[in-house]
Amino acid sequence: MFEARFQTFDDASEGAQSAERVAALRAELKRRGLTGFLVPRADRQQNEYLPASEERLAWLTGFAGSAGAAIVLADRAALFVDGRYTLQVQSQSDTSVFAIEHFVDNPPPVWLEQNIKAGDRIGYDPWLHTADQAERFARACAKAGATLVPLDDNPIDALWTDRPAPPSGAVMLRPLALAGESTEDKLARIRDELTKLRADALIVSDPQNVDWTFNIRGSDVAHTPLALGFASIPHEGRPRLYIDPAKLSNEVRHALEEFADVHATDDLPRDLAAFKDQSVLLDQSSAADALTRIVADNGGKPTRTADPITLMKAVKNNAEIAGTRAAHLRDGAAMTRFLCWLDHEMPSGKLTEIDAVKALESFRRDTGLLKDVSFPSISGAGPNGAIVHYRVTTATNRVIGQDEMFLIDSGAQYEDGTTDITRTVINGTPTDDMRDRFTRVLKGHMAIAEAVFPVGTTGAQLDPFARAALWHAGIDFDHGTGHGVGSYLSVHEGPARISKLGHTPLKPGMILSNEPGYYKAGAYGIRIENLVLVIAAPSPDGAEKPLNAFETLSFAPIDRRLIDPRLLTAQELHWLNNYHARVREAVSPLVDPATQSWLEVATRPL
Repeated sequence: MFEARFQTFDDASEGAQSAERVAALRAELKRRGLTGFLVPRADRQQNEYLPASEERLAWLTGFAGSAGAAIVLADRAALFVDGRYTLQVQSQSDTSVFAIEHFVDNPPPVWLEQNIKAGDRIGYDPWLHTADQAERFARACAKAGATLVPLDDNPIDALWTDRPAPPSGAVMLRPLALAGESTEDKLARIRDELTKLRADALIVSDPQNVDWTFNIRGSDVAHTPLALGFASIPHEGRPRLYIDPAKLSNEVRHALEEFADVHATDDLPRDLAAFKDQSVLLDQSSAADALTRIVADNGGKPTRTADPITLMKAVKNNAEIAGTRAAHLRDGAAMTRFLCWLDHEMPSGKLTEIDAVKALESFRRDTGLLKDVSFPSISGAGPNGAIVHYRVTTATNRVIGQDEMFLIDSGAQYEDGTTDITRTVINGTPTDDMRDRFTRVLKGHMAIAEAVFPVGTTGAQLDPFARAALWHAGIDFDHGTGHGVGSYLSVHEGPARISKLGHTPLKPGMILSNEPGYYKAGAYGIRIENLVLVIAAPSPDGAEKPLNAFETLSFAPIDRRLIDPRLLTAQELHWLNNYHARVREAVSPLVDPATQSWLEVATRPL
């Protein structure tokens, strides 16, 4: 009945082959006069989702998480992951080959310094590390009397005989009605920023920024409609867009050539060498160390800073805002149909985590407008819900048990907007502990949703709002409260976020997630997530500063059975009942009569 077309449930780890592959890599390193090699999970543009051809870390180690790194020395090797993947890495990787280390507790540069000796030569691929990352490793090597060596080619590529071909999806033009701003106007704004920064040129290495600037999209990576490419935008003269020409139809090429010279990606290093004596801006978070080296080695003046396009892109224009509102209403109807179905199916005792993922994707496909999921759904029953970034596989798939909580975090890519929503529900009767924790998470969610804050406020300043009710009970959650979201781009978009590290001021037009949670290891997980839009707020009489607030974009009921009303203030009850009234009014006309009846009950006032 239901199927998943955009996500799979297989554990394709090749960890069983790690020993053989690491031995082959060590032999290749010895042949090159190297004593070690750094293996990040990265491509040339530091993308979150990688093309299959760039998954070198997974090929070598078997670990398939979204963040990781390995260091292979002649006599030892380490694999670094963060707290999200401590369980996954044990099941996917050969721990007799790799010591498992924590990214934060024992960062790769620290481990490297402690495990190498004077005279060692550690190789790295300068296209897969930013300049900042390379400098940290170089300092670690220097402290040990060793040398960090940039390589002209990646030794893993010489061993990976069945490496997939690079992606070749067609590039598509984004209609002005959805983009809301022409490429010509965007380029003018970018040049204004170059004037302010006294720069001669900007090298655009983040493909999200490239695609936003030139109003294009593609299909080069999973779940994010990216056309991978680079761009060079001079203060004076025509920009250059570097992209695989095979991806361009005659129509697309002609449209792009109105504003830029179009070149093959392989032309980029040659053209960078022409920036002699010029000030060149490079994005510190996505520009490869190789780019900095090429500019500097040819007499240019590289400056590593934040790409100004990132902030421009984060502030959505009126067309993008209208699109995301339409996408969220459509997605809310699909989500509500799913929650109704889920409520009827869970009591059978047969429904599994994979069944839920397939059903939700199918309800979204029924809209006729789904392009992809925005990330693989996190579908966790009982104790699996306590694993923050749990990915269900056929090996871990679990039935949603009686009196058990179920967490599903999912999102969609529609051409007019990107969604991300989490709901936690109960199958049966919750315990008092479950209701207490759920209500405290809900209080944090509402505190963010209702926040009114002065212009210039950052996400770090708002983050405690989401945690206060949990802190009062001596508990917390170990992830950020919210991340930025793109407009038919990445579901994780910078620079704004609501977290302890969110130092970018929030501006009207930014879209962020609001997703506090609580996770009881071995028992259950709770997360309540909506997307919110930063808007200008009315100023009360006597206000001395202009104010901003949030508009909640997502539409789906919150499980009333898990709420303890005694813990809510009158203001919080008003917000919840008003939100449910909005959901009922907006979604009811878009769903079938059976779902309408269910929704009427699910959104009754408390």
